[in-house]
Amino acid sequence: MNRFLAVCTALALFALSCAAQVQTWKIDPNHTAAQFSVRHMGISTVRGAFTKVSGSADYDPSDITKTSIEATIDASSVDTRVEMRDNDLRSPNYFDVAKYPTITFKSKSVKSAGEGKLKLVGDLTMHGVTKEVALDVEGPSQPMTDPRGNMHIGASATTKVRRSNFGVGSSNPMVGDEITITIDTELVRPADKK
Repeated sequence: MNRFLAVCTALALFALSCAAQVQTWKIDPNHTAAQFSVRHMGISTVRGAFTKVSGSADYDPSDITKTSIEATIDASSVDTRVEMRDNDLRSPNYFDVAKYPTITFKSKSVKSAGEGKLKLVGDLTMHGVTKEVALDVEGPSQPMTDPRGNMHIGASATTKVRRSNFGVGSSNPMVGDEITITIDTELVRPADKK
C-alpha cells in the first residue's frame, strides 16, 4: 500500500512539473508592431504598420511544439504616414474597418526550423476571410528580467500573403497583390506574486 501511494505521489508531482513548463506570456503593445510592405505601380515600395496589437502566447521552452499564440490587430490603427492613404485603407476600398474592425491570427502548429528559428502555422483572418499562413520566426530571445521582476522575451515573424485572397482592395491594379508582413513583438510574463 505504501509503495502504491509513493508511486501515485510521484506521478502527481511529475504531472504538476510538466504542467508548470507551459508559461503564459502577454504581448506588450508598447513594444510590438505589425509592419507591411507592398509595391506601388511596380516601381516603389510603400511601407506601413498597424500600431495596436494585443494577444498572448503559451510557451513551453522544453517542448516548443506545445507553444501556441493568438494575436489581434486593430485594423483602424493602420499608419502609412499619409493621412489620405490611411483613410482610404480604412474604407470599404480596402480593410473596411467599420465592418471588419480586427485582423486576427491563431496558431495551429509550431516547430523548430533551426537554431533560434521557428516555423509557425496558423489561421489569419482579415476582411472576413480566414486563410492558413506560415510565418518564419526569429526567436524567441533569451528571457530578460526588468527591475520589477517581470520577464520579457522577443521575436520577429515574417510572411507573405496575397491581398486578393482576402478580398482586400483586389480591384486596384496600381497596388501590388503580394504583401510582406513583419511582426516584431515583445512578450511579458509578470513576476510571481509572493
